Amino acid sequence: MPIGPTARDGTTATGGGLDRRRAAMVAVVVLLCGLTLALGYLNKARCAGEPFDEQGRSLVFDMHKDSDVCYSDIQLLWLGRNINEHTFPYVSGSITDDGALVGGAVEYPVLSGLLMWLGAIGAHTDADFLLHTALLLVPFALLTAWMLARLSGKAALLWAIGSPLVLYAFHNWELPVVCTAVAAVYVMAALPRLSLRTRGMLAAVLLGLGFCLKLYPGIFVLPLLAFVATGGDERDGDGRGTGTDVRGALLTAAAAIGTVVLVNLPFAVSGYEGWRASITFQQLREADITTNSVWYWGLRQLYGSDKRDEQAFQHAVSIASPALIIAAFALAMWLGWRRYTRSGVFPWIAVSAAMLCGFLLFHKVHSPQYTLWLVPFLVLLRVPWTLIGAYLVADVAIGVGVFRYFYSIGSGESMETMERVVQFGVWGRAVLLVAFFVLFLRAQLRGFRAPPQTLATPGRDDPVPVPVA
Repeated sequence: MPIGPTARDGTTATGGGLDRRRAAMVAVVVLLCGLTLALGYLNKARCAGEPFDEQGRSLVFDMHKDSDVCYSDIQLLWLGRNINEHTFPYVSGSITDDGALVGGAVEYPVLSGLLMWLGAIGAHTDADFLLHTALLLVPFALLTAWMLARLSGKAALLWAIGSPLVLYAFHNWELPVVCTAVAAVYVMAALPRLSLRTRGMLAAVLLGLGFCLKLYPGIFVLPLLAFVATGGDERDGDGRGTGTDVRGALLTAAAAIGTVVLVNLPFAVSGYEGWRASITFQQLREADITTNSVWYWGLRQLYGSDKRDEQAFQHAVSIASPALIIAAFALAMWLGWRRYTRSGVFPWIAVSAAMLCGFLLFHKVHSPQYTLWLVPFLVLLRVPWTLIGAYLVADVAIGVGVFRYFYSIGSGESMETMERVVQFGVWGRAVLLVAFFVLFLRAQLRGFRAPPQTLATPGRDDPVPVPVA
């Protein structure tokens, strides 16, 4: 599958003026991404700096993190996870009976915990930790911008200069995991000289690494397996498909599973309690006012306010959330398979995007920075820009409004307006995630030259791809 913008006649721009313009466009996207990252850091750094307390915490952090909307999990977790003491994660940690992490345990998968530890090397204050972590994360964002620009052309500006990168680039440790997910797509699309089986295995390794960072790329392995098993988009000389490759799909699955096992095994062996604590912590997390989910702002309103009602609500969420997520995954795979029977190509990127929408919609936690997970799919797949703009508006309502809402609660000010802003963000995102779920499964890829079998005939559901100059 060729990458990059295509000429008006459907051919790929492989040389001459178009090729030079594409190279310049990629450079501009990466440069602008760097400038956006600088703005993102400056935004968070407003909550860091002198004076510090005896543990290296910026005193301004607790005073202004919500009112000035400069809160970040990076700065918060300088304390409470032994990061300030430079404890190597997991190996000596555990979780208490009341759900508190102690002794170096952190709530994220092992590679994120390792990045947290690396960012703390040489840091003596939360300001140092924020800066060191930002420098550690920047290359992942720039590489993501480069890959997206190569794959989808100027649409990559959505990643490079969009509001999510300003709000969330240094909110948490999302940039590495997003990079692995995009890299898996890039490997499948941009290395055509390698066999489909080889590319599938490399992509599976990248998705496995992503799983070890923040879990969610692991859900993309299933559509990737279907793509490999059905012969991908490779064509032989007479235009027929290359046939099924079940063995290739099994090797791809083994590559993903093997990567996860190899990465986690040293931590599980050297400190099982600390390693297991990160999983237990997420299992114990509840759908509350901090999770920004439809469960709290929707289903919770049907229950009373006493302890028994709260327990009943959490029990209902613990059943309904995973059940609906699995149902969304199954529906995405089924609709993707229907598209495969019509087009001859299983749309693994589109199905992955739809599965992510189902996860974001129904998971009990929908943190603001998860928008960074979705943005690359909005770049890669042809969905209406008006809906993308609407989603960004709803996202800003959450990314800004939720912290102002917390400030109103803590300060005793009227919180009615900010509560409405938060609800607008929660329900706006929810409605648009449903829309994107449907649209992704019908969408073509931006900047990709579609193989002949994906071109719809009159009366078919799939649209004819529009070449990008």
